[in-house]
Amino acid sequence: MGPFPYEGEADADLINAGKQTITALPTSSFFSSADSFAMIRGGHIDLTILGGLEVAANGDLANWTVPGKMVKGMGGAMDLVAGVRRVIVLMEHRDKEGRPKILERCTLPLTGAGVVDLIITDLCVMQCDRRHGGLTLTELAPDTTLDMVRASTGAPCQISRELLEQTSGAPAAACGPRF
Repeated sequence: MGPFPYEGEADADLINAGKQTITALPTSSFFSSADSFAMIRGGHIDLTILGGLEVAANGDLANWTVPGKMVKGMGGAMDLVAGVRRVIVLMEHRDKEGRPKILERCTLPLTGAGVVDLIITDLCVMQCDRRHGGLTLTELAPDTTLDMVRASTGAPCQISRELLEQTSGAPAAACGPRF
């Protein structure tokens, strides 16, 4: 995908997932929205990586609307999380007001219930156990501490044995304590 087009040079048929007009580079390839939904709904996609507004400890995802804000539509996120085998969510750990975006329960309208497998934030990586509804902290970003993640997370979370050993320097017998 190329840069945004200059005014008057937009091709209404070339849009990104955010419904913004785009340009194509000589090496670009693309396909129709109908083909993309056929691939998704047909179960032909193994993995999707989406942004998130909130994720719950049980893997619920809210990523398409904020009450009171105008949105262009829910797009294909609901189809993606329902039709793929693995869902990874990329997001900042806190919202603009400093509130946690990883919660015990989502407060925003859901995109999908129990669909998230992995959360990657600016602070850490967390695995989501959709069957048992729990989070496991597996990696910390550079210059991030367990205390920083604890203070920024609105849901209980276990610390993986490997991470606990890395941060404490001592062997851990099992998954670490919840925070």
